[in-house]
Amino acid sequence: MNRSFRVGNLFGIPFYINSSWFLVLFLVTLSYSSSLAEQFPGLGGILPLILGLIAALLLFSSVLAHELGHSFVALSQGIEVKSITLFLFGGLASLDRDSKTPGEAFWVAIAGPLVSIVLCGLFTIINRFTAITGPAASIVELLAYINLVLALFNLIPGLPLDGGNILKSIVWKITNNPYKGIIFASRVGQAFGWLAIISGLIPTFLFSRFPDFWNILIGLFLLQNAGRSAQYGEIQGTLADLTAADAIIPNSPIVSESLSLREFVNEYVIGKDSRKQFLVINEVEQLVGVIKVDDLKLVNTSEWPLVMVKELTKPVTNMETVVSKTSLLEVVSLLEQKQINELTVIDENGVLVGLIEKASIRSLLKNKAEVKPA
Repeated sequence: MNRSFRVGNLFGIPFYINSSWFLVLFLVTLSYSSSLAEQFPGLGGILPLILGLIAALLLFSSVLAHELGHSFVALSQGIEVKSITLFLFGGLASLDRDSKTPGEAFWVAIAGPLVSIVLCGLFTIINRFTAITGPAASIVELLAYINLVLALFNLIPGLPLDGGNILKSIVWKITNNPYKGIIFASRVGQAFGWLAIISGLIPTFLFSRFPDFWNILIGLFLLQNAGRSAQYGEIQGTLADLTAADAIIPNSPIVSESLSLREFVNEYVIGKDSRKQFLVINEVEQLVGVIKVDDLKLVNTSEWPLVMVKELTKPVTNMETVVSKTSLLEVVSLLEQKQINELTVIDENGVLVGLIEKASIRSLLKNKAEVKPA
């Protein structure tokens, strides 16, 4: 996240704090220290402030435990946890990939609320069945209440909240399509976002009071993130329904090794889109290497009609290949994983079909979006 500071590792997971967290820490400390001072007038000096800070840190520790719940279940499924970040609205565990099944996704999602419920129960037992009194008892009671609120709030069935991920896994199970689950849960999240904003504005419109800024901020947070999730789900779903063959660039730069250099230049270089190299195929249309346009300088132009493309062809190096029926979603993942901009496509018989570029995938998605019915 932007403006986040790494403060160490937790069980091997990088731990970050967003700059917005310090503002909330200050506000919670100030608010609860004032509350403690009113409840316990005997507290003097800066003691209420110190206790307020301790309470605030314990509250954020509960949020951290919530995120660790998600993280430990993800790790048990072989999913890498890239980081945990505390920020304005709580915490975020960033996972390397999604779960492979709806059942696994369900357990990752529900793990956080379950941890919060367990903590609520634990603090309630401590408060009721131990001899603690005074400010300590008040702080423990607060921790029980906050963990209950944390669990219930996150169980709201809309993305990006845990309840939204639970709903996503249920729709995924029913439809056998994870992207339909993402889109549906995102739309529900957007609905809750609008409800939060409206509830925040009701005091102003009905009672001429200040709006509830927290509700409005939460609503905006839900709207923004649910919107992104819906867009992500739509793109991923579209990519999953397409194959590598669908994104092959028009007029892929493929030439036969049996052409002379003169034929190659006349047909593929002069007056054409400038390309630095072309894919070379043999008589059965299988990829044998590449020819670089700059290498034409190695041969005198007078000899171009006599020299074959085959003679300037170099073996293929560092060029990824996929089968034409490969899901375009897998293709995109491969491009990102390998940090490359293009790859070659072959059919089941090894015949070269064409070339895919990131730009051709973006163009395909744009065309699909333009023809999508309203």
